Amino acid sequence: MERRHVILGSAAVAAAGTLIAHSRATAAPGTVDEEFLGLLTARSDAQVPVALDNYRAALVTTSPRTIARRMRRIVTPYVWPRSAHHHSAALVTPMLDMVAYLEEQQHPDGTYDIGNLHSPPDTAFALQDLCLMWSILTDDNAGATRGVRLGLQRIIRKATTALSTGGVHTPNHRWEVSAALARSHRLFPHPRVIGRIEEWLAEGIDIDADGMYSERSSTYASEVTNPSLLAIAWAVDRPELRDHVRANLSATLLLLEPNGEVETVHSRRQDQKSVRDLWWYLLQYRELALLDGNGRYATAVAGILDRGVGELGDFLADVVERPELAAVLPEAAPLDVEFTEHLTGSALVRQRHEDQTLSVFGGTDYLDIPVIASGLSTNPTFVKFRSGAAILDSVRLSPRFFSTGHFRSDGLTIRGDGACLLSSEVEVPYHLPLPAKYRRADGAYQLTNEGRFWASMDFPHRPKQYRRLRTDILVQPRQDGADVQIALAESETSWTLELCFRPGGTLTGTVPLATAGEHQLVEGTGRYQVGSDVIEFGPGTGSGPYQPVSMDPGERYTYLNGNITPDGVRVYLTGTAPTKFTLQLRGSTA
Repeated sequence: MERRHVILGSAAVAAAGTLIAHSRATAAPGTVDEEFLGLLTARSDAQVPVALDNYRAALVTTSPRTIARRMRRIVTPYVWPRSAHHHSAALVTPMLDMVAYLEEQQHPDGTYDIGNLHSPPDTAFALQDLCLMWSILTDDNAGATRGVRLGLQRIIRKATTALSTGGVHTPNHRWEVSAALARSHRLFPHPRVIGRIEEWLAEGIDIDADGMYSERSSTYASEVTNPSLLAIAWAVDRPELRDHVRANLSATLLLLEPNGEVETVHSRRQDQKSVRDLWWYLLQYRELALLDGNGRYATAVAGILDRGVGELGDFLADVVERPELAAVLPEAAPLDVEFTEHLTGSALVRQRHEDQTLSVFGGTDYLDIPVIASGLSTNPTFVKFRSGAAILDSVRLSPRFFSTGHFRSDGLTIRGDGACLLSSEVEVPYHLPLPAKYRRADGAYQLTNEGRFWASMDFPHRPKQYRRLRTDILVQPRQDGADVQIALAESETSWTLELCFRPGGTLTGTVPLATAGEHQLVEGTGRYQVGSDVIEFGPGTGSGPYQPVSMDPGERYTYLNGNITPDGVRVYLTGTAPTKFTLQLRGSTA
């Protein structure tokens, strides 16, 4: 069958689509990014032996979604004339085995079990790969792969029925399911499919004025939402969806670190405590750089390719299917390296001065929804600072206050002088006797929650006496770092401030503690150096029995044996409250 194409913008892009369609091995100079194609081809070829290694055993132990991606990694070089594996007979049997496995594992209703049972959204992740493979194998039209294509077609049709009627779990699933349906509809048109896509899109794309999706996650923006919206825009001609991707890509540039990592402290998903690299965004920046002539996006692409990290070979399949994506990029434009931006929807301030960056975060969901749960922002890190290769990944504060855990700010306010104010007030009750009208002779009171624990005490009807702790943190950005003024009031207690540095540097000025990787700054100034890059921090706040090192994550973690201690080189400052002190962070080059 003849596939329908929506060719992107400029004449150069259209020329690229004509010239590097995968059945052609040469192209006119200047219209195709040969260096880009060469890199993707080499990286794709390198994936083949890994995809083939022990693949039959993987069919027993691996999920259909993973097998679909493994299969894609051999299908792509098979159809690509520039690949060393082009039309290799050694790839055909593995393709047949994998598609047979995928047919066998598919439920009669069209879904797969991938972590979740009979899961439409998890099936959608696999279906996008399956549609892409059918598309490029059908264009290639090699007789040896006819059985593969027939198997893929059967799977796609069954899965499309399931996705046209099934539901989802998370915000990004709506767009993943819609993208899978859009790809399927492009290959096998059906009005029911378009109707379902329109139902999901009618809910509105969950993006704020800053360009952050509701999950505020680089993982799900880069791997799911942005690619899905671009796929829908292309496959069923909804170009307005690209505006949301543009907004997110521009916001992501504000979160970009000099080494190519993306700030994730504000995320509501699992990447709020992990490191994320920009490489996942490669084709998103590339597609919109070509559409819009956006030189800053072109620079982002160049940075990803220069670093060369990640599974870049996976992107070749998209370029084989849509050769216009390999057109020559517009002229690069420099990224901003001097800015201070407030992402109000995330309560996140980002400052950059050349290779120094500062993040100030006050946007956890914990004060509004006092639970620890998937889908909520609960990371207690409130400051991060980088000076070149010297990286302070986390600054956290833990008062000893009835096991209520780390300080988490109730929002972020920008003062007139540019300082960032983070605040919280925690109160813990002592419960008084029940009023007479609520007393029961049998003592069988309702099981209720008092904020920290549950008991048969009928807490809502009891008068209370409160102990309160007020914390105010004022972060004053400086061109070479920040002054972090911390004030604790209203209760007498002790506190611990934790600074966690990225491993790989040399720490001086601190006292080693009994636990490996842990240190205390007692007096003077500490120094963390990586190569010629330095972060100085201090001054120390003393030590003693009344100010022990105690980073208490709170009863919500400890009761379940949970732990949120960050990995890295940890330095502690301790003290007693009430107090007001200032931590100075300074970056420099030795």
